[in-house]
Amino acid sequence: MKTAIVTGANSGMGLATTIDLARKGIHVVMACRNEEKGKTALEEARKKSRTPHIDMMLLDLASLQSVRDFVDEFKTRYDRLDIIINNAGVVTPKRAETKDGFELEMGVNHLGHFLLTNLLLEQLKESEDGRIVIISSGAHKWGNIHFDDPHMEKGFNIFKGYGQSKLANVLFMKELDKRLRTTNVTVNAVHPGAVSTGLGIDRETGFGKGIVRLLRPFFQTPAEGANTAVHLAVDSHLRHLSGKYFHNHDEAAVSKRAEDEMLARRLWEWSVREVGLGE
Repeated sequence: MKTAIVTGANSGMGLATTIDLARKGIHVVMACRNEEKGKTALEEARKKSRTPHIDMMLLDLASLQSVRDFVDEFKTRYDRLDIIINNAGVVTPKRAETKDGFELEMGVNHLGHFLLTNLLLEQLKESEDGRIVIISSGAHKWGNIHFDDPHMEKGFNIFKGYGQSKLANVLFMKELDKRLRTTNVTVNAVHPGAVSTGLGIDRETGFGKGIVRLLRPFFQTPAEGANTAVHLAVDSHLRHLSGKYFHNHDEAAVSKRAEDEMLARRLWEWSVREVGLGE
């Protein structure tokens, strides 16, 4: 039985992805930040998928130590890994920081996943068909990587911060694809479209719930949003497809910045330093 990790799995697209993968006979590890919400989601996922082959583990992508602890525990508990779906994401109307002092969107959406994925690469390489799926967004097209102030201590705004983190997702995918070409592991990115989730709701205060509720009729359901990511994770015809960006099951164009190989390499090197990879 294949094993998958889904980040941000306690609600929205992450929960929908978990249920769909489990229904397809994959053992899913739900990586959740909140233990109480995670346990509730685990019960729901097992019930809806009608399988016991779902577990929950704690992971806070806003803490590099939590990422490292998660990886250590995962390696102890499981002897295989075939799929990682980097689904978790945040949008913050006001600047906030991770436990390591990173701007929250860049820290969670990119750096936390960057470290997690790299620390699990050796396990993925042992799979006959390892797959990494990164949930990005069309917002990458207005994004830029602000190396002069990557954590936006000056002039933060929600569009600048989120756009930067989503561009980082695509650039990470592009550079990682190059580094995996002699392996059995593929990596692709997804723009899920406008999905009705908790994204954009303040983690601490709950601010934004009213706006999300108001716009919900115009959005896809979480299950609809998760569909392409699951397709990339399991479809046998896509086993050797890598380095692509998808929307609604189809390959889609990315911005010129997202195609910039030098920018992707520079971001990789910067990310390695930020998360202390190899230390």
